[in-house]
Amino acid sequence: DNGVYSKLISVMGKKGQTRMAMWLFSEMKNSGCRPDASVYNALITAHLHTRDKAKALEKARGYFDKMKGMERCQPNVVTYNILLRAFAQSGKVGEVNALFKDLDISAVSPDVYTFNGVMDAYGKNGMIKEMESVLTRMRINECKPDIITFNLLIDAYGKKQEFEKMEQTFKSLMRSKEKPTLPTFNSMIINYGKARLRDKAEWVFKKMNDMSYTPSFITYECMIMMYGYSGSVSRAREIFEEVVESETVLKGSTLNAMLEVYCLNGLHMEADKLFHNASDFRVQPNASTYKLLYRAYTKADMKEHVQMLMKKMEKDGIVPNKRFFLEALEVFGSRLPGSGSENRKSTGSDRPQDSAKDLVESN
Repeated sequence: DNGVYSKLISVMGKKGQTRMAMWLFSEMKNSGCRPDASVYNALITAHLHTRDKAKALEKARGYFDKMKGMERCQPNVVTYNILLRAFAQSGKVGEVNALFKDLDISAVSPDVYTFNGVMDAYGKNGMIKEMESVLTRMRINECKPDIITFNLLIDAYGKKQEFEKMEQTFKSLMRSKEKPTLPTFNSMIINYGKARLRDKAEWVFKKMNDMSYTPSFITYECMIMMYGYSGSVSRAREIFEEVVESETVLKGSTLNAMLEVYCLNGLHMEADKLFHNASDFRVQPNASTYKLLYRAYTKADMKEHVQMLMKKMEKDGIVPNKRFFLEALEVFGSRLPGSGSENRKSTGSDRPQDSAKDLVESN
């Protein structure tokens, strides 16, 4: 059954088992089943999950051309969506434009996912002009933007600090039939915050509440970070305390946001105090907590704090990988406490011990 094979090929691809996906494809043909577009789409996706992106794109394009030569396997909108997004992610503007031209003369009609996928890829690459060209193409095809389209534009403009365009997009959203979502507001808050535009970020938060939206923990984390970027540490702490009082279980990411605010503003001792009192807030530090503190303490040349942090990591069962240790040794020019044969064993492999809760990446 083609549906079963396409699902199996897709699963193998997502797991990085491209050879197994190819074997399944061969077995399918040997068993007498004739592959259709869904099977080829799964095969293309499987190749795109490999590390060698250049080779993967070449393979994907090859399958696409092969599909066009088979009546039973003509590319469908899913095929185009997969390929367009993949080439956009790699910044291959020429290939994206060529695929769009091919799509224009085909019997396939693009949908909102076609354009959103490419815009998302371009936006994450900071390719604003290319993103805008896709929006123009979307309008030419009389495909109405949905909330995802608006959010992609707002986020991309915000990250590039093109706030006039971000605000115009938000106004267009408010005039449309679409309604903003929490990610709409969260993106504007954090991007205004990074630019230290506190008043505008606070306006967004007020607008959100006026429209009867309930802030999520992510919204509060954005507000905490916004005040941190603006140097308003006391206000960030107030928001943190409000979250602590309202949440039954505090999220580790919320703790990390407050810790990062302290570190950004040079208040490493306050960060250290909060870290050691984390249990009072019913939250357990995670791998990301240790990573951000390690970087902050190292940058501030707080050797004793790094040493204590490493001991706490070991106590909590979080085993740093080899590169983490090498960076620590390079910074301090000496071996860390307790770095006997046991630690040498742990640094000799990138794999954590069985008792480890997580693996702290070094970058």
